[in-house]
Amino acid sequence: MANGSPKQHQLEAKRKRITWILGVSGLCVLFYVLGAWQHTAAPTNLAQSVTKVACDGSNFAGVSSNPSSESAVLDFNSHHQIQFNNTDSVNEIPPCDMSYSEYTPCQDPRRGRKFDRNMLKYRERHCPTKDELLLCLIPAPPKYKTPFKWPQSRDYAWYDNIPHKELSIEKAVQNWIQVEGDRFRFPGGGTMFPRGADAYIDDISELIPLTDGSIRTAIDTGCGVASWGAYLLKRDIIAMSFAPRDTHEAQVWFALERGVPAMIGIMASQRLPYPARAFDMAHCSRCLIPWHQNDGLYLIEVDRVLRPGGYWILSGPPIHWKKYWRGWERTAEDLKQEQDAIEDV
Repeated sequence: MANGSPKQHQLEAKRKRITWILGVSGLCVLFYVLGAWQHTAAPTNLAQSVTKVACDGSNFAGVSSNPSSESAVLDFNSHHQIQFNNTDSVNEIPPCDMSYSEYTPCQDPRRGRKFDRNMLKYRERHCPTKDELLLCLIPAPPKYKTPFKWPQSRDYAWYDNIPHKELSIEKAVQNWIQVEGDRFRFPGGGTMFPRGADAYIDDISELIPLTDGSIRTAIDTGCGVASWGAYLLKRDIIAMSFAPRDTHEAQVWFALERGVPAMIGIMASQRLPYPARAFDMAHCSRCLIPWHQNDGLYLIEVDRVLRPGGYWILSGPPIHWKKYWRGWERTAEDLKQEQDAIEDV
């Protein structure tokens, strides 16, 4: 038979544990007090350790009771200085000759002819070397005016700002651009939207949700004068338009004068200068990009810049070739073969 009840043994164990904890805590407090007492210096007279310093750095007479103490002088001067050129001369960069008013440094067609024509590499960016850099300011056209304000600039631009009529002649049937006196007018037409960009976008909205906010950014490849991007702005969709430079002028120039985001560019051998998954929608309206060539390289690039679930719109050759092949001046067999190749990719 065991001596005592189990409950009594538990109480004794708890009592011993509490006694041990209190003892250790008491020793810790005792050693802390002893250590603090041994390292505490004797109190000094506050008047002997304080010296008043005037704002000018001089001591007040009779303030310090310790004549041997030295006044602490605060130094607020900076000791790390940069040597500036204090001369009044200014380096003035002279203006370039007026023949350079349409010069774009990395898009010089004369320099581009020296490069390989395979995959249209000669139309990519080829920036000048250090020996070819121009040390002058590119002048504006002689009669340059302040562009129209938005939204009027969507439909009009000054002729003197873009003194070229070639597009109004070449694209007269397609209704891209018209010359009206001292200005250009942009009716909103295009190669694949003769009824206007607005009606064309309405057709797209029947297939793609353009009004629910899921599409906010778009990229237009081979944009022309960027009417598609211009008319998307009122639908709260901002489009980045790009197109290569033509032989006579850069069509992107018209887009910039209209106030539409655009840049000179081409899908060739280099990546587009945009990060992955940057756009909700990609558009090609007869952009003449060989999507089926080079093992689908261009389609892969479009897939890179599109977000998951984004939309790619392709209108123009070879789409609907059965209906339009005569107007495209290509054989039905050729167009069918191209569309089949795109679908296979």
